[in-house]
Amino acid sequence: MDKELKKEHVPENSSMAKDLEEMKDLGKQMEHLRTNKELKESDKHPGTVQHEEVEQE
Repeated sequence: MDKELKKEHVPENSSMAKDLEEMKDLGKQMEHLRTNKELKESDKHPGTVQHEEVEQE
């Protein structure tokens, strides 16, 4: 069951970079992101783990 999307369709949650300039800007933002270790040293908490494995009992 493939849904056909119109060319002007905009996803509700997120989308890819629109052009090369936006990609460059996003890359610069990512270069300046702090690591979990750096955040903890600043008494800040890193974001949630998105793919956490659940232990089986």
